[in-house]
Amino acid sequence: MDERKVERMVHELLLEIGEDPEREGLLKTPHRFAGAIAFLTSGCRADVKQLINGACFRHEQNNMIVVRDIELYSLCEHHMLPFFGRCHVGYIPNGRVFGVSKIARLVDMFARRLQIQERLTEQIAETIIKSIDAVGVGVIVEARHLCMMMRGVQKQNSMLTTSSVLGSFQSSQVTRSEFLALIDRPRP
Repeated sequence: MDERKVERMVHELLLEIGEDPEREGLLKTPHRFAGAIAFLTSGCRADVKQLINGACFRHEQNNMIVVRDIELYSLCEHHMLPFFGRCHVGYIPNGRVFGVSKIARLVDMFARRLQIQERLTEQIAETIIKSIDAVGVGVIVEARHLCMMMRGVQKQNSMLTTSSVLGSFQSSQVTRSEFLALIDRPRP
């Protein structure tokens, strides 16, 4: 990403909306915005294999593994406004497990793109099942969207929930129910 080019574009945007990019509070805004948007879209330039970096380990048990309440922050691709919430991930390994921090890093990588929540949820699930050949995967994302809260219908208490279930999480009601029960436990 060419941050200098983004800075020039933000300078022009400030002029276009009727602001004075030379006033004190806005002098460094193009520079700050360019850095922020580079970070917030860094997932576009990330590579899944490099992120996982071999952090998959042998594990012969096939017990369900759940990481819940992974906070996420993303940008809606329709308005480039933030949406934020939490992600719950469960999977049943097939001889290999992820290092636990890799799940959170995968969530961040896919969230740090211009996104729709539905795709984000699917990308996380599909990457997990393919990367370790998991028996099954379940991903649930619950998020609030500023494009619904600040503009448009202006519904401050709305939350979108999306899920993606693959493998045994899709074919077995018992597995899906266990996952839902585990993420519904009280938070410490």
